[in-house]
Amino acid sequence: QLQLVESGGGLVQPGGSLRLSCAASGFTLDSYAIGWFRQVPGKEREGVSSIRESGDRTNYVDSVKGRFTISRDIAKNTVYLQMNWLKPEDTGVYYCAAGQRVGIAPLARSLYKYWGQGTQVTVSS
Repeated sequence: QLQLVESGGGLVQPGGSLRLSCAASGFTLDSYAIGWFRQVPGKEREGVSSIRESGDRTNYVDSVKGRFTISRDIAKNTVYLQMNWLKPEDTGVYYCAAGQRVGIAPLARSLYKYWGQGTQVTVSS
């Protein structure tokens, strides 16, 4: 059974850092692209970053470029999202998701089939 479990969320002050983890089971990371998405109440779930099955292509939404980095550890079957210089507008529930053939739109949530339960990130002083 394919499963994704996020961890690493929490409360952080503006300018701080967090690293989110997405532990995958039931499949290997070289068979699915992994995306990170975030959602705040009343808004659409937004694609933040993704990494392809090959591991050699990553994508970021403009608002996080230069601050967030997606990476993966094949041995641990885990994808990470390093978030630096956090801003209050980064607050939300962060989800990781797995999908295939996402190249046409790597941050489109409709292309991702399997989802984790989410982890809360709150950026506030």
